[in-house]
Amino acid sequence: MDAIDLERIARAVAEGDLTPADLIEHLRVESVSDLGYAQVDNERGVRTGVSEIIYGEGKTPSQIAGIVAAMRDAGQRRALITRLDAEKASSLQVLGVDIAYHERARAAVSGPLPDADGNGEILVLTAGTSDLAVADEAVLTARFLGNRVTCVHDVGVAGIHRLLSHARQISHAQVIIAIAGMEGALPSVVAGLASCPVIAVPTSVGYGASFGGIAALLGMLNSCSSGISVVNIDNGFGAAYQASLINHLKAREHDI
Repeated sequence: MDAIDLERIARAVAEGDLTPADLIEHLRVESVSDLGYAQVDNERGVRTGVSEIIYGEGKTPSQIAGIVAAMRDAGQRRALITRLDAEKASSLQVLGVDIAYHERARAAVSGPLPDADGNGEILVLTAGTSDLAVADEAVLTARFLGNRVTCVHDVGVAGIHRLLSHARQISHAQVIIAIAGMEGALPSVVAGLASCPVIAVPTSVGYGASFGGIAALLGMLNSCSSGISVVNIDNGFGAAYQASLINHLKAREHDI
């Protein structure tokens, strides 16, 4: 159960559609499901607004299937599985796990995607076509977390006019995810044009001296533009999660 589900149930009680006893029954879930190979955190959705995301790499199909089943038993209607290869996705379907697999993103979703409820739009920009896999992971994650997303590809600094032609979209975005390999210059340029936070994602795209994305990572960390945060190499998921948090921020009232 996530925070949205909890709010929906609380409203139903307030409106008389559910009794207080029904509310207690809905909330009577063990905080952790101990599967032996995994401790599934059933209360994370209530605490943070987002239930556990399953990292598929290094897990067997049967382990992933067990985690998805435990989440469903605890009231979680949807699950995101990242870093999932096509063979493992096929095995999950054979095991009866209902998933929609996104091969280029190397990720799968069990259950329906939610309606977008963020404050604005997340804009995903890629420097080149070689960065598409990381972008797809970011886009799927952002949509899974309830965001409206627009993606613009191949607008790297080698042809700056391609990026400038999207200046209107840049100016209207709530959050921007800028994805680049090679020297990683794209986020610096984007942050100089945008009035919103920019999340930089270095990719492992590049020739030998790029060191598998380390050159892009260091370039982004040393950007002279303000308003940039940087995630790990090829971490489209992490960038989208952070972007979603920003896009869902609301003013908080504090008692004095």
